[in-house]
Parts: sequence; C-alpha cells; structure tokens
Amino acid sequence: MKKIILILILLLPFRVLAIDTSARSAILMDIDSNRILYEENIHEIRSVASISKIMTAVIAIESGKLHDKVIIGDEINTSYGSGIYIKVGEEMSLRDLVYGLMLRSGNDAALAIAKYVGGTVEDFTKTMNNKAKEIGMKNTTFNNPSGLDQEKGNYSTAYDMAILTSYAMKLDEYKKITGTKKYVLTTNKNTYSWINKNKLLYSYKYTTGGKTGFTEIAKRTLVSTATKNNTNLVVVTLNDGNDWQDHQNLFEYGFSNYTNLKILEKGNITIYDDKYYDDYELYVKNDFSYLLSNSEEGNLIFKYKLEKKRKLNNGDKVGILNIYLGDKKIHEENIFIDIINNKEKSFFEKIKEWFVNLW
Repeated sequence: MKKIILILILLLPFRVLAIDTSARSAILMDIDSNRILYEENIHEIRSVASISKIMTAVIAIESGKLHDKVIIGDEINTSYGSGIYIKVGEEMSLRDLVYGLMLRSGNDAALAIAKYVGGTVEDFTKTMNNKAKEIGMKNTTFNNPSGLDQEKGNYSTAYDMAILTSYAMKLDEYKKITGTKKYVLTTNKNTYSWINKNKLLYSYKYTTGGKTGFTEIAKRTLVSTATKNNTNLVVVTLNDGNDWQDHQNLFEYGFSNYTNLKILEKGNITIYDDKYYDDYELYVKNDFSYLLSNSEEGNLIFKYKLEKKRKLNNGDKVGILNIYLGDKKIHEENIFIDIINNKEKSFFEKIKEWFVNLW
C-alpha cells in the first residue's frame, strides 16, 4: 500500500520575454538539465557543416587513445576545404589532431582521426551514428567525420546538436580542448600555432567553447557554450548570418532571466503528513539543482510516494520524491530510511515495533 503526500502547489503565470535571431534554426539550452530556454525551428533537419566535428571529437576522446602517436596516412589526400595542412608521414598524437580539428576545423585532421580510431572512415562514421542514437539525437545522420556536404553531408537539427554539445561538455578533455584559444605543436615535419576560430572566446567573456561551420549548402552554422554564476548554457544556430551577435544576445537573455537554484539538498528530509515513519529519519542521497526564472519558483510541486514496509533494514528505499515544474516532471529521487540513528523510542514504542516486524 502506498500513500501519496503532496506539498507546495502554487501556480503563478509564466513570464514571456521577447527575443529573436537571424537564424533559420536556433536553440538556447541549459547544459545540465537540457531545459530549452529559447527555440526556433529546432527540429528542422538541415546540413550542419563543420559543427559535425563535435561528434568526431567525442568519438576520438572516448576511444581512450588520445596519447597514441598517429602517423598520418594517405587518407588525407582526399581532403579539401579548411585544413591544418598536415603531411603524409607526419607524426603527432591523437590529442594533437583533435586540437587541430576543433580549433582550426581541419578536414584533414577529421580524416586522420577517423582512419586511426575507426580503422576506416566508413566504420568511424557508423560509430558516430551509433553514438548519436545512444545520447538521444533522433534526427541526425552522419555521412562523414568533417561535415563537408558537396557529396553526402551530415544532417541534424539545432536540438540534436545542443544535446550533443551538452553531452560533450561533460567530458573534461573535450571541455579543455574546445575552450583553448591557442595551441602550439612541433612535429617531425613542422611547427604549428593554431588560433581558435571561435571569435566568442575573445569577444564574450563567459564563453567556454564551441565550434564554427560553413558550407555553401549549410551556410553559417555555430555552436557555442558559456558559463556564468554556475549556469551553463549552449546555443546552436543554423544558417545565421549574424551568429556571433545572436549567440551573445541569447546568452545574455539566459543569464539575465534564469538562475540555477538548488531545489533539493541531500540529507534528511521531513514529510509533515507522514506518521508511519515518524520515528525514523528519512533521507535522500543527492542534491538537485535546476534552472528557473524568478516567476517559476512558485510553480514547483513536490510529490512524495511512500511505501509502508513492515520489515525494515537500515538504508532501505521506502519511497520516491518527484519534483514537478507546473505539470512537467523535472526530477525523481529515491527516499531512504535510517533506522540506526532514529529517534529514541519509548518502551511501548519498541514493543509495538517488535510486533510489527514479526510479520
């Protein structure tokens, strides 16, 4: 038998603020919760050009081979467009190639990474698509590791690319690489000094990373990330001739109107309407924070579902806490019981408990 205890139901009107972009598709998303703060045609499938390289970088980083030495093969001879101009027989680490991929959008670096990590470019591309499905990119098809689209390009949506970036930014190595402004490298054939093409790293102080892209088919595509006051945001724009300014405007909108609030703190919790577990301590194991506008704080609803257990062991799960923002569930947390550090019971309470646990 379960009992449901509902606390805090206060619905206030949502605040709507006007903002616009020059993009065909655009999204502003919270990296930590994937909450969408602004959207425009976010599920429209389009060629995404070189922002595809975010997935190429993720596959390379998760391969566990970043320290490996790579000898560049003749696969790079088919490269065209932007490059880091590496040569056949040149030696560098896989990590170096990822820096060239992300800072300078090297199509030759993309091919070298794909060949080394995947064995073949085709097999590497299959891995890209499998990873896309794994992390929830439902409208994405990768046909190459670079994003070039004169033959078969890479197609995705603003939403899917935001999901990918949110995933990537949780990888420490990716976060470090995409936020690097300058990278210097000496190989057996050359010395390189790569400056990141992401202009927001120099013009907008809260920027933490991103990736640029352009082809004649896709037009200008841009992914960028920014952090302020423990709020981590990602912006994706597709076909946007004013992308640098649009990204900054969207970040300012997010930072000005939303705050990352700690809604739940790990440790003991009190459920005032509960009498069954009144003699015990109930607790949750995790903190939970969520991005909220000022007008939304009163829209939070906490619902506790407690199971009446006759036999108890210390640390047993005895219920679930669901947190809603309006009618949308935003979090679920298990509730546990502490019977070792429970309140001191009277003699009669102990006798009652003994009889209950006989069942």
